[in-house]
Amino acid sequence: MTPDTHTLVHLCTSQEWLQLQHDGERRPPSLAESGFVHLSTPRQVHLPANRLFAGRTDMMVLWLDPDRFGAPVKWEPGVPTDPASMLFPHLYGPLPRAAVLAAEPYPPGPGGEFGTPRRGTVA
Repeated sequence: MTPDTHTLVHLCTSQEWLQLQHDGERRPPSLAESGFVHLSTPRQVHLPANRLFAGRTDMMVLWLDPDRFGAPVKWEPGVPTDPASMLFPHLYGPLPRAAVLAAEPYPPGPGGEFGTPRRGTVA
């Protein structure tokens, strides 16, 4: 997979999205624990969504402008069950509200699994 640095997304709950709007940035537990914020491309986001949030109905997908991050992004391997050689973007700093181009509900399908999101509304 060739990294697509122009279209990145981040998953969070609707409550976390409200908190990001209030705080002006998102600092998920992974930032303190691993030093980065998990991101994905739209074509790969269903992998962590299904692994971590299967069946949840309160998920949001945040569409991001990497030029507004203010911290470096590194493309690194995911977990061993991800397709071979797939790299995921990791933001090595907090996710600023200014980088969010759109925020949309990301509901699972009828079987409880997430698919590839399509951007449609503006934040």
